[in-house]
Amino acid sequence: MLVKERMSYPVITVHPDMPIMDALDLMQKEHIRRFPVIDKRGHLVGIVSKTDLLHAAPSAATSLNVWEVNYLVSKITIKKVMTPDVSTIEGDTPLEEAARIMADNKVGGLPVLNRGKVVGIITETDLFKIFLEMLGAREQGIRLAVLVPNTRGELAKLTKSIFDIGGSIISLGTFMGENSENREVTMKIEGVSVNEITNATQPFVEKLIDIREI
Repeated sequence: MLVKERMSYPVITVHPDMPIMDALDLMQKEHIRRFPVIDKRGHLVGIVSKTDLLHAAPSAATSLNVWEVNYLVSKITIKKVMTPDVSTIEGDTPLEEAARIMADNKVGGLPVLNRGKVVGIITETDLFKIFLEMLGAREQGIRLAVLVPNTRGELAKLTKSIFDIGGSIISLGTFMGENSENREVTMKIEGVSVNEITNATQPFVEKLIDIREI
């Protein structure tokens, strides 16, 4: 799966000279938490988050009167609070690479570029939705989590054992195990019972971590 398949688009952008309160109003209206910032030529020059904007706004404990506060806030623009050094990504990048970049750089979103122009944005929320899909979190069935040997062919044996009893695998994910010699496999299964799955898979797993109907 590629970034361009799951990015949000068309993306809402702002200009560096927009007042921060206008940007906050737009965020609340559109229910989003960050804007790519582009200049008059459409080039990306920064990114601004809701946290950036809120930190720039005056504290409720200020001694200034309301007129002074409004005047000062009106002078604060996006350019003064945005992050100019932006991590970006191309639409043809695999989603797992986008997730790695976001995790390594501790950012919640990446503008997506095509020939230098912003065409979308991929965020942590988009990745959470994909994670839910991958594990079948919104579908009913039996959730199985097991440890299997980290050797060639073991996953095939496990899935075949479920196929042989008439089970249908809705979703499947593999994760790091307890050590380098095993892997954790989590799957959602329908069409068979908990007991049938337990008995069928037992010969092919090192450890049953969890099984439940959800």
